Amino acid sequence: MVLHNQRNTWITYCYIFAIQKNDMHVCIIGGGLSGLTAAQTLSNIFEVTIFEIRPFLGGCLTSYNRKEYQIEHYYHHCFAGDEHLFSLLRELGLSDRLEWISGSTGYYVNGTIHPLTRPIEILLYPHLSFTDKIRLGLLTLRAKNLDLVSLDTIPAVDYIREHLGEKIYTSFFEPLLRSKFGDRRHEVSAAWLISRIAIRSDRGVEGERLGYLNGGWHLVVDEMERQLLNSGCIIEKETAVTSIERAGEKWLINGRAFDVVLATIPPQEVARLSGRDEFTTVPYQGAACMTIGLDQDVTDGIYWLNMKDTAPYGAVVAHTNFVPRERYGEDIVYLASYFGEKPVPGLKETMLSDFCRRFSVPENAIHWSELAVERFAGPVYTTGFAGLIPAYEKHGLYLAGMFSPPNYPERSMEGSIIAGQEAARKIMEENRV
Repeated sequence: MVLHNQRNTWITYCYIFAIQKNDMHVCIIGGGLSGLTAAQTLSNIFEVTIFEIRPFLGGCLTSYNRKEYQIEHYYHHCFAGDEHLFSLLRELGLSDRLEWISGSTGYYVNGTIHPLTRPIEILLYPHLSFTDKIRLGLLTLRAKNLDLVSLDTIPAVDYIREHLGEKIYTSFFEPLLRSKFGDRRHEVSAAWLISRIAIRSDRGVEGERLGYLNGGWHLVVDEMERQLLNSGCIIEKETAVTSIERAGEKWLINGRAFDVVLATIPPQEVARLSGRDEFTTVPYQGAACMTIGLDQDVTDGIYWLNMKDTAPYGAVVAHTNFVPRERYGEDIVYLASYFGEKPVPGLKETMLSDFCRRFSVPENAIHWSELAVERFAGPVYTTGFAGLIPAYEKHGLYLAGMFSPPNYPERSMEGSIIAGQEAARKIMEENRV
């Protein structure tokens, strides 16, 4: 009843402002989670227009629309501490769909799958000594209490070698860093690595506790779009922003005048479009994620299988070893790959061929496959990254996204939601609302 009353109060509040909108016009560049979250608040007060280059909203949270179900382009789950995400789900009327599932993990080494979920499986893992496992376990326990600020300038490679030894680095962490960051793995800070360990330390004997939305995360995007349209927000899909200019008291986006601009694209893209060099370049990498529908389990029941062996992908994420297979009528697997400026030619064919050969999958077992490619999938958290994070307002423009403070030193849905909310609050404060 309390939540219901709070929700009614919020709806009433939004309705009052919807009929008494400020005459300022806000442009939001990018319809990902940060842009949509900011628009939720701002569209109740200002006139808001969203420009999205793709034919759909959601950014990396978008989904394939199969005949029987929808499935995300990129694997997604949430964590127990994602309070802003949970609040958003309540506002959208979707909190009852959030479910908590144990996610199992493993390592693929020399052609063999090694489960690493239960304590006994970790003890039996042959590629680390008992002492190495104790050291690794102690680091996991300590991770949440380590000072990330002091780790920002220390390379993750050096930190692991110093605190855990060369063997643990070579046998365990080096393949993970290589698959995630490629040739830039030596630049990644210990702050990122320790944050990654800490956020994934919510484990029980059955595995890591992860959240997923029954029906798929597209429900969040769809409901946000519906509510935004109802509030009068203008959403222009398949609209690329080609220029950002300052003209007197206005901003011109593709020649159209706006009072306020919130860009959720990388700062270097803002610099390119505006012709201004005041915006810091934030190191980014791309992601190429293949989704495969097939009729067999390939990871021996494991959800997240890291690849130690060299392959054109760094992990095999078996979605239907996490979410029940019965919801889809087939097995669903992701192959996760990252790249620098652009993916290698023929990547889809290379990934699929390697996957089928390595996991003994016959051609007729593959029902369908899709490769999603995102040039700006996420920041590379290099040493000194904390000093590159832009403020929410710079030179009259507002910025929010995966490069914002809440997404350091690890990006997440939670961080993107907070960034959108904080940018919206900044806009309201500085425009006297």
